[in-house]
Amino acid sequence: MYQFFVNSDQINTDDKKVVIRGTDVNHIKNVLRMRPGEEVSVSNGEDGREYRCAIESINDDEVILELRFIKEDSNELPAKIYLFQGLPKADKMETIIQKNVELGVFELIPVSMKRCVVKLDQKKAASKKERWQEISRAAAKQSKRGIIPEVRIPMTYKEALEYAGENCDIKLLPYEMAEDFNKTKELLSEIGRGSKVAVFIGPEGGFDDSEINDAISAGFDTITLGKRILRTETAGMYVMSVLSYLLEG
Repeated sequence: MYQFFVNSDQINTDDKKVVIRGTDVNHIKNVLRMRPGEEVSVSNGEDGREYRCAIESINDDEVILELRFIKEDSNELPAKIYLFQGLPKADKMETIIQKNVELGVFELIPVSMKRCVVKLDQKKAASKKERWQEISRAAAKQSKRGIIPEVRIPMTYKEALEYAGENCDIKLLPYEMAEDFNKTKELLSEIGRGSKVAVFIGPEGGFDDSEINDAISAGFDTITLGKRILRTETAGMYVMSVLSYLLEG
């Protein structure tokens, strides 16, 4: 079943009508070649609900749906995972966003760190943010998420530590020099439903020693991801996969 995102004001539960507008109209009409009577899934990208509908009519600029029922149980992880990603080179950030949205991340925060090769000025950051948000939306749509994870404007490392402190009750930093795998397993296993978890991932060159010290001072736990050194684009996905298994298993 195909899923589409709409704004909240396009869902009328009283009249049992949902309206799809924008580029999805052409996709439904000319690419998918859908017809009245076919079922689709709709979400507003905010409340996690899935609105099951049937196509009533297809017009030039909108598709009218009949709302049949609301699926309350969410596809979202029972904990909110905030991924703080050190800015990587080239287009790796796009892959990181796409895959981690598929894995259930709640929010993605690009972070400028000392060993980042990429430097973004304010104009470039705003442009990148717009592009990244579209990737998040597409990945959420493909994986039938109930929300569209927000990709934040890139932060400095100091801003990221403060943001994590304000929003998260568990703060983790995978670090290649961390060795106690039993401690890592214990920390991850103790994460329960309703938790808000910050995960900091370094760029290609890893964390600077001062960044590790600042994170520990801010209440972070350093963890190991095993004996092998993972690429920056792999590390976050590793953590998301483990947390998904533990929280939904």
